[in-house]
Amino acid sequence: MKTYLECIPCFLKQALFAARAATQDESKIKRVLDKVAGFIPDIPLDNPPPETARLVYGAVQDITGVSDPFKAHKEKSIEYALQLYPKLKSVVLDSEDPLRTAVRIAIAGNVIDFGAHQRFDLEAEIKDALKMELAIDHYASFKQSVEKARTVLYLGDNSGETVFDRLLIETLQKDTIYAVRDVPIINDATIEDAVKSGIDKTARVISSGCDAPGIILNRCSREFLDIYRTVDVVVSKGQGNFESLSEEKRGIFFLLKVKCAIAARHLGAREGGMVLKDNRLLVG
Repeated sequence: MKTYLECIPCFLKQALFAARAATQDESKIKRVLDKVAGFIPDIPLDNPPPETARLVYGAVQDITGVSDPFKAHKEKSIEYALQLYPKLKSVVLDSEDPLRTAVRIAIAGNVIDFGAHQRFDLEAEIKDALKMELAIDHYASFKQSVEKARTVLYLGDNSGETVFDRLLIETLQKDTIYAVRDVPIINDATIEDAVKSGIDKTARVISSGCDAPGIILNRCSREFLDIYRTVDVVVSKGQGNFESLSEEKRGIFFLLKVKCAIAARHLGAREGGMVLKDNRLLVG
């Protein structure tokens, strides 16, 4: 997915939010905004938004000296999600189609995003997810592919939703590798965050090697790329990963909440909609 002009104000908004999370020093916050504004003339519109976002959050770190401004938020979101885990596990196990229910809960968890939405009601999202129609619903293809697969690469996104990813991975019952960000960026999951959620009990956790809020393949490690190219199924969580990988030729299942009008237009799905998209299929 390319960068649209409407993405540019969003970069500035994210810079302000992250800088305020990192420091109360107004002069430093202004310097962050000045630096990010300086990027605007050179932002390549044919690049995916996460490519520029890595520069935005790099500017926050360089100027404030804080490498993980959302650390406390991440810890709280994981803690809160773990409190919901036992009840949600029961919901999955008691449902008529545990895999479909686990998919819906995993997508609902994608609402925990301090880059796109700073306010959300997680319990309400989950309740809605269990009854809402998917805006794009390629579940039949997903189920068939997973049933045939021996290995799955699951691309994580935000820290709190790793708990809901864990539910889905437990339901898949496949040899799963869970890939997270190489370094802290926004509230995206690192290896440390994934371990706190307990996902290491059900999957092998690795870093993608990428420092962007997405999977930019030419910035990923050789280890990650070898796995990406050889696994049977790739599951990609979140809008950032979708923005980075939407033009990929290999089969990928995208699970996400549509968080902005630009992504909605690109996907052909309503804003706020829940998506399970097989990128090999053209229609929902």
